[in-house]
Amino acid sequence: MIHSARPNFTAFMGQRLLASGPLAEVALAVMNAARRPAAPPIVIFSDSNGRPIDLDLRGTEREILARLPQPAPNLEIAAEETAATEPRGRGRPKLGVVAREVTLLPRHWEWLGAQPGGASVALRKLVDEARRANGDADRARDARDAAYHFMSVMAGNLAGFEEASRALFADDRRRFVGLVAGWPDDIRDHVVKLAFSDHAEPPSAQRSTVL
Repeated sequence: MIHSARPNFTAFMGQRLLASGPLAEVALAVMNAARRPAAPPIVIFSDSNGRPIDLDLRGTEREILARLPQPAPNLEIAAEETAATEPRGRGRPKLGVVAREVTLLPRHWEWLGAQPGGASVALRKLVDEARRANGDADRARDARDAAYHFMSVMAGNLAGFEEASRALFADDRRRFVGLVAGWPDDIRDHVVKLAFSDHAEPPSAQRSTVL
């Protein structure tokens, strides 16, 4: 699944949402909050998969930002841009084409060979069509997995966790939302946001820092 938007991260200080946004902004907010006397434990999550991440937040702001992991480039988009700007020539494009063995029956090769552009072009079109057709299901599955990973860390000991997990994977949105309604506000809002990304963003999740 392709994610065109910037990766988003969310930090929790205890049960309160501390910061949400690009990694650099979240890292600096965590650095400042961690210096408060008797600060509660702080956990940073990747919103793309709901898993916690570890950062080295020692030193100055410049040193912290310099150590942050850089997002991997989207090679597929880069390949398309390269193909669009460079003149077409013989051979494969310089970027994005990977040769691997594909095992098919003779009738499959015969059909592919008869398609416009040959077997490679036909296979790429078939894969792209399947990705488009399954895109919604893939996104829904990834959202459920991210919500579960997050709630396992932040809500594993809260009332209704097991029942909410079953409702989540059953895609029973109404039951899930009802079961998590009694959880701390920020945890509840964030897990619903992760699980059902088509929901409007809850007001509490829009805060950049804890007041």
